[in-house]
Amino acid sequence: MHTYPVDSGTRLTPMNAMSDQVKRQRMKMKEILLFFSLVGLSTMLEAQDLKDPRLEVVASFGKSQPIGVSVSSKNRVFVSFPRREPYVFGLTEISEGQRVAYPSADWNAKNGDPDNHFINVQDIYVDSKDQLWVLDSKPGSGNSVFGKAAGDAKEGQFKLVQIDLASNHVVRQYHFEDLDKTKSGLNDVRIDHDKGLAYLSDPGQAGIVILDLSSGKTRLVLSGATATKAKPDIVLAYEGRAMRDKDGNPFRSNVNGIALTKDNRYFYFKPINDIHLYRIETRYLADTSLSAGELETKVEDMGTTSITHGLLADESGNIYLTSSLDYSIKRWSPDGKIETIVQDSRLIWPDSLGIGSDGYLYFSCAQVNRLPQWNGGEDKTSFPYEVYRVKIK
Repeated sequence: MHTYPVDSGTRLTPMNAMSDQVKRQRMKMKEILLFFSLVGLSTMLEAQDLKDPRLEVVASFGKSQPIGVSVSSKNRVFVSFPRREPYVFGLTEISEGQRVAYPSADWNAKNGDPDNHFINVQDIYVDSKDQLWVLDSKPGSGNSVFGKAAGDAKEGQFKLVQIDLASNHVVRQYHFEDLDKTKSGLNDVRIDHDKGLAYLSDPGQAGIVILDLSSGKTRLVLSGATATKAKPDIVLAYEGRAMRDKDGNPFRSNVNGIALTKDNRYFYFKPINDIHLYRIETRYLADTSLSAGELETKVEDMGTTSITHGLLADESGNIYLTSSLDYSIKRWSPDGKIETIVQDSRLIWPDSLGIGSDGYLYFSCAQVNRLPQWNGGEDKTSFPYEVYRVKIK
């Protein structure tokens, strides 16, 4: 289970002379109590069979693991799958509950030229102009949030594919030529058309990659910052078992889930191994004159939330968060309030989200915590994998 080490050498000062150090300790203790309450809640809920009648199954995929989910303005639902057996498709559109290869069968072929087929689809995102962005990301050895796999190359393969949903044709590809592919592990993507930029979380480099959509050049920012680094004391635990690999190393992800408000003003982000939500104004991300230190001072700590994986902003500036320890989806509002949207035992590692024009929130459940590499080689996945939706307006 999760433990927080306590520094036995720390001495407290009298209350009437409370130091900044004591204040920090008190804040730390508050976070410790919150985290323990979440872990305790997770353990308690495991023994229950929580069912929310509002939760609807959109599609079932057998043993194929869904990761990315996004929805267009016309309520077209897209779901992506990483390159894991049994591999059927990398990117699909859901039609009448069935997955259809998108944008074509050729793009979803198991083998082929990397320029015209998917290697390992990690994330998908439909932007404000109904362009579908496909992050095809196969990190190098040791840089994937799913753990090191046998045969992984030292250098990763990455591309971002833009697909026009009106024509269903690929418009452009970006190949991140100036990215350090030995360290990167690109995870999620969001598009800011106002500034002509794409923002991508990079757990491998513990930072944010900013892609110029005109030139194709990238910048790495906030790398190793407090807000982008996983907190080493936070060890995830599910079903009474700490999430560790065969060598005893805990699951750990730096900055992972990201969200961009609809007005393109705020960019939200957080590591999985952190209970704080952070944001920064995009005008600062776009400002190339700021030094690394100056940029870090622009990051705002929005307070405690929970262990989350995917983030998504709605039209009102609320942020939806997938919360795995208590099998729920939560909504954070800019005034700091958090409410549970849906809680159900089937929500095992809820991951990516999309909001439909039909008023539903769509999301995947990746069950990462039940994969063999985190369970002593035993596959504890509950099949079939499914994508769900719940009415939010």
